[in-house]
Amino acid sequence: MKKSALQKARAAYQPKLPIVLTSAVKAVEGNPTQSVADQEDIQKLFPNTYGLPELKFEKNPTPTAGKPVNVGVILSGGQAPGGHNVISGIFDGIKKIHRDSKLYGFLMGPGGFVDHQYVELTSAIIDEYRNTGGFDIIGSGRTKLEKQEQFDKGLEILKELNIKALVIIGGDDSNTNAAILAEYYKSINAGVQVIGCPKTIDGDLKNGLIETSFGFDTATKVYSEVIGNIQRDCNSAKKYWHFIKLMGRSASHIALECALQTQPNVCIVSEEVEAKNMTLQDVVDNIACIVAKRAEKGDNYGTVLIPEGLVEFIPAMKALIAELNDLLAHNAAEFAATENQRQYIIDHLSAENAAVYASLPEGVARQLSLDRDPHGNVQVSLIETEKLLSEMVGRRLAEMKAEGKFVGKFAALHHFFGYEGRCADPSNFDADYCYALGFNAACLINAGVTGYMSSVRNLTKPSVQWVAGGIPITMMMNMERRHGEMKPVIQKALVRLDDAPFLKFASKRDEWAVNTCYVYPGPIQYFGPAEVCDQPSMTLKYEHQGL
Repeated sequence: MKKSALQKARAAYQPKLPIVLTSAVKAVEGNPTQSVADQEDIQKLFPNTYGLPELKFEKNPTPTAGKPVNVGVILSGGQAPGGHNVISGIFDGIKKIHRDSKLYGFLMGPGGFVDHQYVELTSAIIDEYRNTGGFDIIGSGRTKLEKQEQFDKGLEILKELNIKALVIIGGDDSNTNAAILAEYYKSINAGVQVIGCPKTIDGDLKNGLIETSFGFDTATKVYSEVIGNIQRDCNSAKKYWHFIKLMGRSASHIALECALQTQPNVCIVSEEVEAKNMTLQDVVDNIACIVAKRAEKGDNYGTVLIPEGLVEFIPAMKALIAELNDLLAHNAAEFAATENQRQYIIDHLSAENAAVYASLPEGVARQLSLDRDPHGNVQVSLIETEKLLSEMVGRRLAEMKAEGKFVGKFAALHHFFGYEGRCADPSNFDADYCYALGFNAACLINAGVTGYMSSVRNLTKPSVQWVAGGIPITMMMNMERRHGEMKPVIQKALVRLDDAPFLKFASKRDEWAVNTCYVYPGPIQYFGPAEVCDQPSMTLKYEHQGL
């Protein structure tokens, strides 16, 4: 396969490990843990893996010889930059335990695990994928591991290959499945450990001990480069407002990070919209007001960043979507057979939600009732929020012009940045972080634990100072309604309005709104001084250092 000059150079890059992982380690137990909420319910569901202690790795002055271990790995869910380095880290980690250790990759996600589709990952294969983007080494999938027959079917291939540990690389739902799988295998004494790794570009899988999910750093740098390019064009042509929707279904971390990097005129933070009980019209009025203020200065152009999941955070829309999810989960067949589906929904919703649904443009209403994702949720990425907002802003500005409150021109262009950031070559930060997560997962396997997530923290320091260990996945869980039933899931980490990243943004946004303060980050740099190449996200920086 032909390789670009960058591919060849990146293949030679050696990720930097935390210093503690460069020698033999021992696991030091911390305090027992409990789930973030619904402790009694979670403990009942996870009697064998609940309440486990935090783990921290320290140098082991009296190491013992390791034994060969066979490990399986699954890439689950959407792609995120650095996945290949996690697998490389696992491979190198288990080979360090014993050179006869083997790593098996299950093909196309959890489905390959259930269907016994796998490949042994040899050094020749691994070396082709070090420091590269994508998940193409074994592929990924969105099959949910939630049924006992799936667990039992997977156990057959684990026993056949003598696999003693399974690493699931995924987001909050995938790691929830990892916790359920770990609990089941523990309950039947299957002799299989299950370890999770925190993956999602959305940034919503984190807590005090999981400081960031991998891929977030790279994806936001990719998006920020393109946003910067658009802003340079915007500032050159001086005639368009660019409405830019960014990935981030359940949280606005991506939009906020990109705003901190590029300083747009408007960035909507969904969590603030919800906290202030804003309506869709409130959001539109705010944007229209900023457009009008810039027009007074002769600036008929600007940029608006919009998180993908905005509509779900507008309280009236959130209530509608929640009832709609339940309605369609319990009446899927009847709904599918109905000729006038819009009227069917209106007739079966509560009066308040029916009124909201009926008021929506037909296209948006149709998108709200499209097929669900595998978790039973509205596919918000299909809702063209950027076009909906720009159209409503245009109408509001026409009203303001008639009232003499708007004197400029308004023309909008639309963008959605999603897939562009999911498979980029990882930044140096993500290359190092992901390799450390994988190597650390091998150490957790060697420590004999199950139901843990690989944790590498202290991430604003040089990588040699990073702290390695693990946290019980049950520690991150609560109960939420899914498919009309209460289920245990990892609690999503939303943007906190009292944390430094948002406060920094809030302190600057009025200035950015009216003035043109654009920053142009440029492309990810892989070679050069550390201050250019190795910096973590601004979100991490502010979370650690404050304002």
